[in-house]
Amino acid sequence: MSGIAISEKRRGRLEKTVRNRLDGLTIVAEGTHLRHNLSAIIRTAESFGISTVHLISAEKQKMSGAAKGAERWVDLIVHNNTEQCFEYLKLQGYQIFVTDFQEDSYTPETAPVDRPVAIVMGTELIGVSEMAKKLSDGSIVIPMYGLTQSLNVSVASACVLQRLSTRMRDAGVGLMSVENQDKLLNRWLQRDQQEKRNRRNRQGLVKK
Repeated sequence: MSGIAISEKRRGRLEKTVRNRLDGLTIVAEGTHLRHNLSAIIRTAESFGISTVHLISAEKQKMSGAAKGAERWVDLIVHNNTEQCFEYLKLQGYQIFVTDFQEDSYTPETAPVDRPVAIVMGTELIGVSEMAKKLSDGSIVIPMYGLTQSLNVSVASACVLQRLSTRMRDAGVGLMSVENQDKLLNRWLQRDQQEKRNRRNRQGLVKK
């Protein structure tokens, strides 16, 4: 990558972003079918410093395509089914909460954050699956005080992630390790360098 420089301003912005990354909080989109909702969930996760988003769908090409662009800044992991996803997350030490109305539900303010947390968002019409409810460690619900008792799935994800990410940072938990921060920063810098190289090559072809 010699000869391709990254400006100090750009490098500083990437460094600041990486230092605020969380890898103890993630979100799972279980069968979210509407492309704009899925894209909004991923953008929301990235904006709150989430490093990884999980997608559950057998239609890998369709799901990945919906997230095109956002994958520059988050790692997208696609699972074929709910059982596979939950098994993966539990092996990584995550406690899994589905977004669902239950009598003993946590709120974003009361959900435990002493261990890594995964939040599962369901489909637009029926919510999370019965399998997800069965395999989860509990549920989380957003307190609402108006006549409307439901939120768009992407809006709900923003409400949950904003509070949980803030609580984690305030408590100093769930932060990405320095080693992983450095790896992520190097990956971003290398990609920026490659993209600048590609642009120069294209400009050279145009001039010719």
